[in-house]
Amino acid sequence: MEKQDFTRLGERMYTTILNNGLPVYVFPKPDFQKKYAFFATNYGGMDMRFCLDGTWHDTPAGVAHYLEHKMFDTKEGNALQQLAQNGASPNAFTSNGITGYYFETTQKFEENLSILLSFVSIPYFTEESVAKEQGIIGQEIGMIEDNPDWRVFNNLMKGLYQYHPIRESVAGSKESIAQITAQTLYECHQAFYCPANMVLCVAGDVEPEQIVEIAERVLPKEAGVVAQKDYGLAEGNTVAQREYTEKMEVSAPMFQIGFKGDAPKHGEEGMRQELMGDLACEVLLGNSTPLYARLYEQGLINRNFSYGYYGVNGAAFLVAGGESKDPRAVQREIFSETERIAREGVEQSLWERIKKGVYGNKVRSLNSFENLCIGQAQSFFMGTNFLEFPQVYESIQKEDVEQLLQTWVQPERTTLSMIVPMEGSGA
Repeated sequence: MEKQDFTRLGERMYTTILNNGLPVYVFPKPDFQKKYAFFATNYGGMDMRFCLDGTWHDTPAGVAHYLEHKMFDTKEGNALQQLAQNGASPNAFTSNGITGYYFETTQKFEENLSILLSFVSIPYFTEESVAKEQGIIGQEIGMIEDNPDWRVFNNLMKGLYQYHPIRESVAGSKESIAQITAQTLYECHQAFYCPANMVLCVAGDVEPEQIVEIAERVLPKEAGVVAQKDYGLAEGNTVAQREYTEKMEVSAPMFQIGFKGDAPKHGEEGMRQELMGDLACEVLLGNSTPLYARLYEQGLINRNFSYGYYGVNGAAFLVAGGESKDPRAVQREIFSETERIAREGVEQSLWERIKKGVYGNKVRSLNSFENLCIGQAQSFFMGTNFLEFPQVYESIQKEDVEQLLQTWVQPERTTLSMIVPMEGSGA
């Protein structure tokens, strides 16, 4: 295995690519008892249309999430229970871009890793078990759809994007999951759960060579054929709908404002855009900025106000939201502050303070095995190395972030999504 030392971060990483095409990353942590493993596929909720062996497949919304639920089924029973009985704490998640399976443990790590790699790579479904899961996931979808936080964000995606499948809920709908069969799941597993489309990241007091030995023994010997993805027609810079309002039983209006960005490029440019997006949010919306102070003093936001950059293949945006008595006023203030920054620039002392603070937060996040492994997996799928962010970060200048704000925070690139109280349900 190749060893890389990241002295500025105090991190060491061992890496190799197996003969079957699987990249393996190991972060030795000899002073810790806990061990963590993350096994992920470059397949998420937005990967609904794909071509495999010359045949195009259009799958219902929610298949990736459904498949994640069913992957724990094995001929012997349930892998989740098996891992728990071995002292591990296992779980999984599906996002728009990836599906990941993981566990942490202080005991029987090698045995648990073998279980993880085995059940994720060997699917076992029956029509009966798939049909039974429809009721379970249908209930989960019902609870999600009753959640105003979910609805305000999902409506934002429909407003920002006209074609990109990020418009669709990762969980799908009750109608879409009703179309899923065991054959659907087997086809999607074949298309995306092959070693060449996956990555394994491990952190803890482990021997890198032993991780490789287990992976080579358990996983398929062949790389498999990776499916070609299709995200529909190319998105322009303008949004599909500038405002999206829905009534629900909430005590105060909830909102999300999205600013449609440029689709991230693969490789270092994509990492640079992500870091610039993080900085742009902080210099415009952070709690040490003039805008935040003004919004808070006017009672337009409260402590629940949050913001961030989000990017996947084919889509990227800045988002801010929370509760407000007047979401449109928040939007006007954001535009006004962006115009001021375009004229006057970000104050130099504020820029220096924020840039140091964001960097410090990213370095501190590496103390989490989960952040380290998931961050490396996501970076790999986007064509970069997670631990190389310091060099990219240093290259970002104040003017770069000012230009991003001036370009993205424009009315034609903006969607305001609101959940407002139903008559008689306000505070």
